[in-house]
Amino acid sequence: MKTNKLIKLCAASLGLFLLCSSAATAESTANPQPQQNYTNQEILQQLVKARVVYLGETHDSIEDHQAQLKIIREMQRQNPKIAIALEMFQRPFQSVLDQYLAGKLTEEELVKQTEYNQRWRFPWEYYAPIVRFAALNQLPLLALNTPTEVTRKVATQGLESLTAEEKKHIPPLSEIRTDNAEYRQMLLEVYQQHQKAAQGNSTAFERFLQAQVLWDETMAEKIAEFVKANPDYQVVVLAGKGHIVYGYGIPSRVERRLGVGKVKVRSVLFNFPTDSPSSVKRPIADYIWRH
Repeated sequence: MKTNKLIKLCAASLGLFLLCSSAATAESTANPQPQQNYTNQEILQQLVKARVVYLGETHDSIEDHQAQLKIIREMQRQNPKIAIALEMFQRPFQSVLDQYLAGKLTEEELVKQTEYNQRWRFPWEYYAPIVRFAALNQLPLLALNTPTEVTRKVATQGLESLTAEEKKHIPPLSEIRTDNAEYRQMLLEVYQQHQKAAQGNSTAFERFLQAQVLWDETMAEKIAEFVKANPDYQVVVLAGKGHIVYGYGIPSRVERRLGVGKVKVRSVLFNFPTDSPSSVKRPIADYIWRH
């Protein structure tokens, strides 16, 4: 029972480092410096040149969401063809987002019909200005995430437990890759903070890993499909920083689907620590945006 409670706690966090990571773990996985230090204006100048932009947020930081909107506004000012890809909405509700953009639903109906408050639970007003901006400018909104009930089941019973119906909104199981050794180690360090509660259960960790990777792969598949189908669009991805750091989560899996080096991508973290040592020999992100 303790193991199941642990996995459910970690699986409930759609931003891995928000609920499952202590400050010590964040420091141990932080790269000492991004490749270069830039002002926020210089970062904006670089982002407008990228095809896919990842904005790794802390979900309960209003400052992060204000910065996301500022970045989206600037990118849209220079290119009206911007799509916003959102971890906050789950894939079965894409049609609801489409109806909202078409003016067929009110904002209140959008929140209700996407089951936002039950499935995401961070205050709607954190994201509402971004959604309103998309509606005003007719920017596509992409529902990225795996249904909550599917990730919870994987976290407790494994991928092999899923039924055909439960697999409808995720990639084929053959595409859910858990073979990145560095990513595995990073998640293991997070998991081991709770090792006493988990009693060192290796099966439980594997299911935790599968659930995290399932989020990454499901979101990556939707992004890659949109990029392929809409070559004239830029995509801005809003997701928890745990899915973005070092490129391990979503970015590497999008790149795998599109072809390495075929699409210019950039990643941004907001006020993430960059002054502690790291065993990971790669930048934590392309840019650090300072509030």
